[in-house]
Amino acid sequence: MHVHVKRAGALVAGLLLSAPALAEWTLNMSPGVTETSNQVYGLHMTILWICVAIGVVVFGVMFWSIFAHRKSKGYKPAHFHENTLVEILWTIIPFAILVIMAIPATATLVDMYDTSEADIDIRVTGYQWRWQYQYLNDEFGYFSNLATSRDEINNRMDKNENYLLDVDNPMVIPVGKRIRLELTAADVIHSWWVPAFSIKKDAIPGYINKVWFQVDEPGTYRGQCTELCGKDHGFMPVVVEAVPEEEYTQWVAGRREAAEKERQLTEKDWTLEELVDRGEGVYNSYCAACHGQDGTGGGAFPALKGSAIATEDMDAHMDVVINGVNGTAMQAFGAQLSEADLAAVITYERNAWGNNTGEMVTPKEVFDYKNQ
Repeated sequence: MHVHVKRAGALVAGLLLSAPALAEWTLNMSPGVTETSNQVYGLHMTILWICVAIGVVVFGVMFWSIFAHRKSKGYKPAHFHENTLVEILWTIIPFAILVIMAIPATATLVDMYDTSEADIDIRVTGYQWRWQYQYLNDEFGYFSNLATSRDEINNRMDKNENYLLDVDNPMVIPVGKRIRLELTAADVIHSWWVPAFSIKKDAIPGYINKVWFQVDEPGTYRGQCTELCGKDHGFMPVVVEAVPEEEYTQWVAGRREAAEKERQLTEKDWTLEELVDRGEGVYNSYCAACHGQDGTGGGAFPALKGSAIATEDMDAHMDVVINGVNGTAMQAFGAQLSEADLAAVITYERNAWGNNTGEMVTPKEVFDYKNQ
């Protein structure tokens, strides 16, 4: 008995302690911020109230029948079979209800799947474990990586409000414009999900799914990958920033300028220190999740600290980073990173954690290696 009391007390304490975490918990869907999400919410509420009405009628008749014709009042059950009128009614009435429900549902689905006449086209590609956004109208693109620090993930510091929902480069869109997304993947199936837009679309290798949305109010909207896509599936958030059109135009100009500067970095004369400094940031964003922030690896992922691949043959090292390793979780980063970032991360790996080879590879050498 004493054990049961202790268990009950622990359960109550756990529920009380977890109450703050449930502060924003709700029973219903939220209306969202797009025309489509509002249509979905309206459809949801319509169907909900139809179901409520059906439940009230059915259970009302059932409970009234049980109460009014109970045995204690002397009622005796009737015996009858094959009542034609009843069978016609319970066929026609559900059919009519389904038709009434299907009309608004079909209209909403038709609108959701109409991806014509977009103002801006963005190609979204899922990678393990990040998103790439390519602005097809403006001919530039970039990767969006998890920005939550490893100290938060490993419980070395307090978690912030947007734990696992912050990225270094969010998708930026203008308000009041129709945005068309083309979703695909480079490795496994991912799923791009933003609840406020009522969008949850699979990104499938070798296939393009299309979806559209339009946000009319500036704001930051968050989501996640909702397809189990591997080890770091939970570290693949989606962040969309909707900004006024003037701000968006300035942002596009800045992105184009940055892309042009990135292309020019291939011809720059780099020092070892510059490459190592840049490479540390690239490594933390793209490599640390598997190989460890200190290069010691973990599980199926080998250590780079003191390893042959990071201290011996340079060409073999470049080949692994650029082309990946077939049959393993080691991705090919040749299409994901610029020549400058590839050169930087390779140089960093050859000079970090005590490797200290003193060797460096330049962006020009990486470019030549990729095109040989």
